[in-house]
Formats: sequence, C-alpha cells, structure tokens
Amino acid sequence: MIKLNKKLIIGAVFLSLTFTGCNEILDEQPRSLYTVDYMNTADGINASLPSMYRHLRLLYGNGYFMSNCQNGTDESTFAQSADGNFRELDMSGNGNINPATFPTSMVWSAAFPNINTANAVIQRGPAFNVSEALISEARFFRAFDYFMLVQTYGGVPLNLGSGELMFNTDPVTTSERNTVPEVYTRAIIPDLKKAIDNLPTNPRVTGGLTKNVARLFLAKAYLTYGWWLQNPNNIPTYPETPRTDPDGHNAQFYFQQAYDLAMAGITNPGPYGLQPTYYDVNVGSNDRNNECMLYADHTQSSTFYNESDPVGFGSGWAPDNFAAWMQTWNYTAIRTSTSATSYTNTVSSVQREAAQSLGRPWVRMAPPIGVIKNTFADKTNDSRYDGTFVTTYRGNWNKGGVTNAVLYNANNLPVSPGGAILSFLNDDTQTPAYPSGAGQNGVGAGSLPGRADWVIAPNGISRIVYPGLWKIGTYRTDDPNGLGYPNAGLTRPFNVAKFSEFYFIAAEAAVKGASGTMSARDLINVIRARAGKWKFNNAQNTAYVADNSAAMIAATPATITIDYILAERSREYYGEFYRWYDLVRTQKWVDYSATYQIGGSSYGNHTPQTVNRTIQPFHYLRPIPQGQLDAMQVPADVKAKYQNPGY
Repeated sequence: MIKLNKKLIIGAVFLSLTFTGCNEILDEQPRSLYTVDYMNTADGINASLPSMYRHLRLLYGNGYFMSNCQNGTDESTFAQSADGNFRELDMSGNGNINPATFPTSMVWSAAFPNINTANAVIQRGPAFNVSEALISEARFFRAFDYFMLVQTYGGVPLNLGSGELMFNTDPVTTSERNTVPEVYTRAIIPDLKKAIDNLPTNPRVTGGLTKNVARLFLAKAYLTYGWWLQNPNNIPTYPETPRTDPDGHNAQFYFQQAYDLAMAGITNPGPYGLQPTYYDVNVGSNDRNNECMLYADHTQSSTFYNESDPVGFGSGWAPDNFAAWMQTWNYTAIRTSTSATSYTNTVSSVQREAAQSLGRPWVRMAPPIGVIKNTFADKTNDSRYDGTFVTTYRGNWNKGGVTNAVLYNANNLPVSPGGAILSFLNDDTQTPAYPSGAGQNGVGAGSLPGRADWVIAPNGISRIVYPGLWKIGTYRTDDPNGLGYPNAGLTRPFNVAKFSEFYFIAAEAAVKGASGTMSARDLINVIRARAGKWKFNNAQNTAYVADNSAAMIAATPATITIDYILAERSREYYGEFYRWYDLVRTQKWVDYSATYQIGGSSYGNHTPQTVNRTIQPFHYLRPIPQGQLDAMQVPADVKAKYQNPGY
C-alpha cells in the first residue's frame, strides 16, 4: 500500500507534542522522529494526537496548495512571476497537469502519513487507557484526510498494508484503491459519527476539536457524497463503480442528512457563532475568534513552536504560512516624486511592510477581472469586497528611512504618509489616463483629474498589477512603528473551518431538496445580512459604521439556486482554498471557469485579454502522484490501472 519506512517519521511529524490542561495551547516537546517502537508506548500514542493538528500546516497557509485550490477556477489565474506550479493549473495551454505536478500531489503526501498515525492511535490507544474522547480526535483527522483524498483523487486505499484502517508498521510496495462509496461508508462517515458522539462541546485546548467541528465536516461529507451519487453531469469516477450507496440510500437521503446536521450545528453552537461583521472575522487583531472553528496555527513568539523563524526570512515552504504572498503584486515598484514641480528624484513610496494590506510580494496568482466586476459587483452595501481585497496602497516611506514629510504623486499633487498612493477603482464609469508602459509611477497606473492617487479601473487589472488579498494578509504586533518583518512567514492562524459554513451547507442541501425549519433563502440571508454590516472601511482606512442588512436581504432573489450559492460562497470565502472543491462538488467547474479576462504581464497592459481554458471531465480528479507510482513495485499494467484516466 502506501510505502512506509520504519525509520522514517510516522505521520511526517518533526515535533512530538503533548496536551496540557483544559483551554491551554498545545505544548510541544522536541523529538527527532517517531518510530514504530515509540508508537508502542503510551507516550507515543499521546504525543501523536497534537501532531495531527500540526499536519494542517502542510496544506493550509501553503501557497502551493492555494494554487491547487484556486488556479484554473473563476477565482484565480497565474500572475506575472508564476512558474509551472501555477501556470499548469490554469488549464489555459501554459502547461498540463500531470502526475509530477507538485500542487496536485500535496493532499496525497500530507494525508496518508497522518492517516497511519491516526490508525495507530485508534488501534492502540485503548491498551494505554487513552479515552475515547482523545481517540475521537484521531478519528476526526482520519476522516478529514480521507475526505480530502476522495474529493481530490476519487477512490483511495483504506488498507495501507496491514489491513483496512489498520496501523501499518512494515514497508510495502503494492497498493489497491477502494471505491468512492467504500471510502465514504467505511471510513469518513463512521469516523465522524463516532467523533460527534465522543468529542466535547467545548474544546479542551485552544483550537481543539469539538462536536460541532465534526458535525460541520460530516454535513459537508454528506452533501458531497449526495452530489457524487446524483452525478448530474455524468462526470466519470475512478476506480469505476456504480453510483450506488452500499447502505441502500439515495442522494436525497444524504442531502437531508447534510441539512439536518448543519441545522444541528447552528442550533447547538457551543462556543462558536457568527462575528458581528465580516471585517471582524478577518482582521488580524481578532484572529482565533469564535467563528473560526479549526485552523492551522502559528505564533510570532517562538521559533520552535512556529517551526520557522518568525523574524527571519520565510522559506516559502511548509509548515510556513505564506499563501498571502502568492496574490501580492510588487507594490514596492510604485514611484513617487520628491519634487513639487517635476516627476523626478522618485522614491518607493509604498515600501514592503509586515502589515495586513502589504506583506511580501511574490506575484504568482491574480484575480481575473470577472472577480472584481461580477463576483463582487456590489461594493457599496456588501462589505465583503472591502474585507477581502487591498484596493488602496498607502504611503509608508517614513517607516523606511525616507525623511520627506510630503511627496508628490499623480497630477503632481502632494501626499503625506498614510495617504493614498495607488487605488483600484470600484467600477469602469471613469476611464483613467494610462501612460504608455510603466510611466512616471513605474507600474503603469493611470490618473484622474484632481486626484493625487494613481488609479486603475477594473478593466485595467493585469497579471502584474491587481488588488492584493487583505483577509489572509500579514498581521504582527512586534514592530508597530516600523516596517516590521515582512519577509518572514505569516504568524497568523490559517482558517480551515468556519461556523458560517453551516449556513451554506444547509442552504445548498435545501436547494437539492432537503426540507426543514429554514429555507435556503432564510439561511443565505443570515450571511448576507451580516455582510451588510460595516465596522471599518479598509479602502478609506477609517472607521465606518453602517447597516445595509435590509438592502442586502431585499436584493436576495426569491428563488435560491446552486449558482447563487456558489456566488455567495465565493464572496464569503474568496482566497481561502474552497473554490476548486466547490466547483468539482457541484460539477460546475467548466460553467464557471472555461473563460476569463485579464490584462497582460507587463506594466501598462490595461487591455483585457480573453483566455480560454480546456477543462475535460477527467480533470475533475487530480492525478495520482508520480512518487506513489514510482514507489510501487508492480507490473506496468497495474500501475497504469492505478492512475486516474486521462493522466
């Protein structure tokens, strides 16, 4: 099955972690490796539990997994500095996804070692008097990983070499894939049901698992499995198997189960709930709020606990959190003049800073124009555009050693530190005067009469200049007056599950025929009403209190469709690694992503180019990674049958 080495780390964990008392953070103790012998001890079993939380860092906050989850969808395309890890996934003729493509292999390589660790805890924990509540944490993570695997690759092995769902201790070089229904009904659903029964209502450690976290993922698994059984667009599965449930249930049964379980999560929230505004959910100073149910955590206080130097140069590799860098363009290239009479002696007026709106630019991913114009069409009532993107880049030259109290920007107008240097306009009602090429400001931005900030309209967004991602951006508190440590990996948690998704799951299930006390429109309007409440305006960098809930509710269509839910999900979760899985689940990937518009890769490119993608039915499954195939010592025809068709 999955090739393991007894001398390698079980679960791919570099730290041994132990839990302390209730409501404490995870307490980690150094250990060079986990061996099979160590897993035969109580210490080994107990130490394995927190390692499962740590394995979330391999995916969530990882910029390459972000590419897997967003590039090639309507949410993202590759940007000017992208390599094959981003271009191949765009599906637009800039390379093809294949078994050696790294981002599509990440779930496989992260999940199976952790599954084997979970198997050890579940199998051996009772012998060491480990409580079922603790063992259920391992059950959750085993189900979580299998759910990620089955969505990504189709059917996957339940037997790693020692029997189905058993801890494997010996290297093996063969493998057999189970079918999708077997993975759901033998692993995911039973594990999550038991986790719901035995996990606590309140987390025993900060960020720990609870009944409602398990409810959320079981509801989502039911929803996804229901879609798979229904298969409205005849998307092929692999290994080939009839779209029938071993327990005799139909798709409608699972949609109803998803609805009922999501509603149970809403009506029994425990310590969770919705934040009052969308801004509150995502502002760095409010991280780990009660809407965030599960996250891959980090810290700025310790290199050891963070697993990387929180003040050094970030690796751009797991377990760092560096996803925000991918969709950050090189704003430091903006130039502003020191002269009041001519645009000369220019300086970098927006310098690299460890601030939520700035951070380290990598220019690997960009939002297509349709995201700005269509997905986030309402920028007045709906706070989510302002709470997602960086649309105003403000001067901070004073923090970087430039002593000028005033600089001169567009139209040679004066700007002070904190003033707007470059802004992305909300719409195309005004056409900026764009320069030829990079122009005076160095990035090809345009101007409007009377405005001191350089401007770019939505139609002028390109692969090299585009709104950045505020919601997942850098946030630190250790250098409030300077530029801080913008090159270090982010020390924020990266959210994996939010309480708000209960409403979306129940609404989607209702559209698919489930019934209950709240309609799909009722559920979506809870989210939309919250989106209409403003606390702070990022674009204007000022407090702004407004309640547009009534207008948001009034604009909700009378009949909610899957298309409307997908649009709302993108507004709510843009940039949070949901989109490819949402479009694959609902079989809408081609409908939403077959074409997009964006400008070119050079400064001054402001003419939208229409790009066509080729997305075929077999692309709805990612390829089995080449590393897995290479590790299998089986005949070539067996390897060929192991791989998903089309690859």
